[in-house]
Amino acid sequence: MNLTRTAYGTWSGGRFMHYGEQLTEEHYMQLMRDAFNKGVRTFVTADVYGVGRADSLLGEALKGIPREEYCLAGIVGHDIYEGIRQGSRGYPRFTDPTLRGPEKYYDYLKMATEKSLERCQTSKFDLLMLHNPDSISYTNEKVWDAFTALKTEGLTDRLGIAPGPANGFTLDMIECFERFGDRMDWAMIILNPFEPWPGQHVLGAAEKNGVDILARVVDYGGLFHDDVKPGHKFRDGDHRTHRPGDWIEHGVEKLEKVRPFAEKHGLTMLQLACQWTLGNKGVKSVVPTMIQEHGEGARSIESKLDDLAALPEQRLTAEDVEAIRQIGDNTGCMALKGASHRHEGQEPRADEWPMRPDLLDLATRWSLGTAW
Repeated sequence: MNLTRTAYGTWSGGRFMHYGEQLTEEHYMQLMRDAFNKGVRTFVTADVYGVGRADSLLGEALKGIPREEYCLAGIVGHDIYEGIRQGSRGYPRFTDPTLRGPEKYYDYLKMATEKSLERCQTSKFDLLMLHNPDSISYTNEKVWDAFTALKTEGLTDRLGIAPGPANGFTLDMIECFERFGDRMDWAMIILNPFEPWPGQHVLGAAEKNGVDILARVVDYGGLFHDDVKPGHKFRDGDHRTHRPGDWIEHGVEKLEKVRPFAEKHGLTMLQLACQWTLGNKGVKSVVPTMIQEHGEGARSIESKLDDLAALPEQRLTAEDVEAIRQIGDNTGCMALKGASHRHEGQEPRADEWPMRPDLLDLATRWSLGTAW
């Protein structure tokens, strides 16, 4: 089963990514069962979330549902087995040279995939993605040989990449599409009405190389759930506290500017965000984060799931999509991860590395300029 228009991610519910209130395990599992019962048919999980616990809870939540009735996307790449967690940077990538060389990539990926499948209580993913690739994973033939072998062996029907965790990696992704696009089917990127940049710049290359797009953070950190207002107090450790201090105020100001589009088409604000994102070239599926906010006036997480599950067919015109893009334009608002001039002279890290001349040539070819 291929991915559907709407998807549910196991990072929702605050258990593993620290958004809003943390749901109990039973509430967390019930929400996934509710998602299926309300019509969401794609579920996305990563082995690093809860060091396997998210996989296990998803497997338990969907237990008893015929496997052919839902699409399962798994994500592997952080070495939670032999790697040592590095504080806020998390677990190292499996391609870290201190852990293994290219001759061991296949062994690791097969082991990690099989263990994730076992926790999910199934024998095959519909889509398997590389999680937060480093510069090696984007470019190394051995990585993609190993990944392709897993598909050949029947552990997954489709392959893809899921860059992150921050925004960026634009030129790296385009190069990856051009080199290995014949081996991959999907890429997961950050894209929403208030963060069209830089994700919008990979869409043309994805489409040209036959790679479909799964968009995350569609809700823009919860703002499109419409219950985060100026003065909102996040709990200590909430993942969104890394954003600039005034992001809510600026975001709500933009939210009111795009609200008339939602009202005109009979959409909730989350549905507007989903439809805007799906209105972009090559975007085939959206996976907003379901968040139970803390504090008075917070909507129930179930009501937010209702918005996603009831997403109607596309109502926005191309003119609507462009008008909203202009309101939400965020070009240059942040320092991007991946290949960048600002990393010149440093050793490559897991999520940032120096710019290469061939990537600048690629940027010129795609008319993306050289200010990366």
